Amino acid sequence: MRILTRLSVGAAALVVAVAGTTIPADALTVSQTKAAQTRLTKLGCTPGPVDGKAGAMTSAATVRFQAANKLSQTGTITSTTYSRLLAASAKRCDVRAVPAGTGSGRRIVISQGQNWVWLVDAKGKVVRQGGIIDNPTYLKAGTYKSGAKCGRAARIKKNTDGGSLYLNNFVRFAPCGIGFHQIPTYKKNGAQIHADWLLGTNAKASHGCIRVSAAMSATIWSFAASSVYVVVIR
Repeated sequence: MRILTRLSVGAAALVVAVAGTTIPADALTVSQTKAAQTRLTKLGCTPGPVDGKAGAMTSAATVRFQAANKLSQTGTITSTTYSRLLAASAKRCDVRAVPAGTGSGRRIVISQGQNWVWLVDAKGKVVRQGGIIDNPTYLKAGTYKSGAKCGRAARIKKNTDGGSLYLNNFVRFAPCGIGFHQIPTYKKNGAQIHADWLLGTNAKASHGCIRVSAAMSATIWSFAASSVYVVVIR
């Protein structure tokens, strides 16, 4: 379920519910917040500095943890989330199983519910995986195939939005303009329009494409040198 629409910034982003009573973040001790950040770091959730300050990066990391552990993606640490976070059985954020029912063989799998993508080779091995920013309003669940669409090229190394942005390593897979690409960068200075640490959350929404990190976009560019199936699930 896609619940998170915006990540809060600042101390209010993190709360812990105990015995039915919600304790605001300013009641948390610094050591408690550091413990949560340390655990999120160990599980590959990327909460940023372990500084005892529950800000936007910690909230984003919490969303990734909740998605990987099939919890409601609120970005807040409830008693349930906190318990799962500290449990020995807690699942990592950066290594996830390919969802069942997504076929077999060489393919790219997108989970809109998890905000995650997997590149799977012909033997079923995951070549790479990572967080995404997408927009399910435009991209519907189903099976697609990378390649030229609507008379447009299958791959464009330095695509553009026609304005101020570049969509680097653009790989098209759905009609007519939907594809994978690096988080858009400004033509004037090459900076991304948002940080990598927002990937894997619903804090941002694309215009229909799948935004990924620069490193992931380069891997997808190579992986899709020949046409590949793209399976999109909710």
